[in-house]
Amino acid sequence: MARSFLFAQDSGDAATTRLIATAAQATGFMKGEPGAARAGWYQPGADNSAMLKELHGALVGTYPRISPAFHAVRLWTNLTWQPAYLAVIAAHLHGAMPELSGLSQQRRGIHIDGYRLRPVAQTAGAAEALILDGGSQLKSMAATMLEEVNQIVRLRPLPARRLLADRMLSLMVWLGQRRRDLPREAIMAWSEQWLDVLGLTGQGMLQPIDAEGGQRLLIVRRKGCCLDYLITPGLYCASCPKQDDAVRVARQSANALAELA
Repeated sequence: MARSFLFAQDSGDAATTRLIATAAQATGFMKGEPGAARAGWYQPGADNSAMLKELHGALVGTYPRISPAFHAVRLWTNLTWQPAYLAVIAAHLHGAMPELSGLSQQRRGIHIDGYRLRPVAQTAGAAEALILDGGSQLKSMAATMLEEVNQIVRLRPLPARRLLADRMLSLMVWLGQRRRDLPREAIMAWSEQWLDVLGLTGQGMLQPIDAEGGQRLLIVRRKGCCLDYLITPGLYCASCPKQDDAVRVARQSANALAELA
């Protein structure tokens, strides 16, 4: 596919620095820097088996009494959260999409937290075009990541896909809270496009809610479960599908109103 560039090839450093700064400012927790992968970091297309075995071992050591399914889910969500955040931030806050294959990720204990991004030119365009670009890249990355996870511990494709859908939908709710100028309908349309490009249609959705005081909210109606309740039995995430639906709606609505306060 022909590519149009927002920045010339020799401006990749500046573009990458701006994207990393935007991600840090928007989230308050994404820690990145421009450059190639450091030794021992996860990088797409490389032999990541040693790093993933170390991460899996750390998870098993931390949660020895929880099932292998939990360890598999944590391995998967660790790998996918930073690429997903970066793709959404690039498309909707930064205005240009990087080459996500140039993203490398750092392990810190039982978490993947911290990244480096190779400084190359970025693709500019409207949000819809950037979703197509970023979603296509993410889909390819996720397929490789799932294969790598399954070389360590079994994770079936359906729960993996649902968890990635949950991540993207939660990010779109987050986007609406950061960009209050965006109409609810635009957020919902973009959410549907992200899921479509990623091949995740039907694995979750955004649910519009009209709250007290005339507030028009979006919450996540998810199909996947992150299994975090296994750490503290009976304690569910606000969006967990295992709890009563009315409780889920009430908890998410309260959280959304608190974000808007």
